[in-house]
Amino acid sequence: MIVDGWLADTRTSYDAVAVSYADQVRDALSENPYLRAALALFADMVRAVDGGPVADVGCGPGHVTAHLHELGIDAFGIDLSPAMIDVARRDYPGLRFEAGSMTDLALADASVTGILAWWSLIHVPDDAVPAVFEHFRRALRPGGPLLLGFHVGDESLLKTEGYGGHPMKVHVHRRRPAEVAAWLGDAGFVVEAQLLLAPEENRPGAVLFARRRR
Repeated sequence: MIVDGWLADTRTSYDAVAVSYADQVRDALSENPYLRAALALFADMVRAVDGGPVADVGCGPGHVTAHLHELGIDAFGIDLSPAMIDVARRDYPGLRFEAGSMTDLALADASVTGILAWWSLIHVPDDAVPAVFEHFRRALRPGGPLLLGFHVGDESLLKTEGYGGHPMKVHVHRRRPAEVAAWLGDAGFVVEAQLLLAPEENRPGAVLFARRRR
């Protein structure tokens, strides 16, 4: 896949589904105690390194950014889709959201204490992930925590419709935690823990806790 092509397809797809997607996921965290626990631990990790701004990269409609804010974290959101950013600003007017791409992350070096990528890497092709992780390392302060969530598996599927029947054109990449951990290690991170979600179901997920090496 051509990088510019998949980025454009992803932006267009999520612009189309932004409102219906937000309606479907707004209360999703209330139904998953394991994800809430992971986010609470991440918040503790941010506080343990003296706090500071946290970037929710690929924030979508902003519900997870808002959850971090409720946990006392200075969180702001970045998303590829301008329509998603509009929805996030509408629903959470007291928080900061901006359009941007994780493949060209417009954050200054060592400018954030933590980074969250919550199921937002799933549309990034394998050959682009290492560069994304390099951006994360560059933007994070030494010792800063990184929290990743993603689908687990070995296949990539083309999603052509979703969230109320809207047309989409995005590839959904499922990956093994060991593969993601290896990419993180190459980019200058240490993986400290992982959580495997619903391992017996058809669509398992994983959460990785990592930290930028000092």
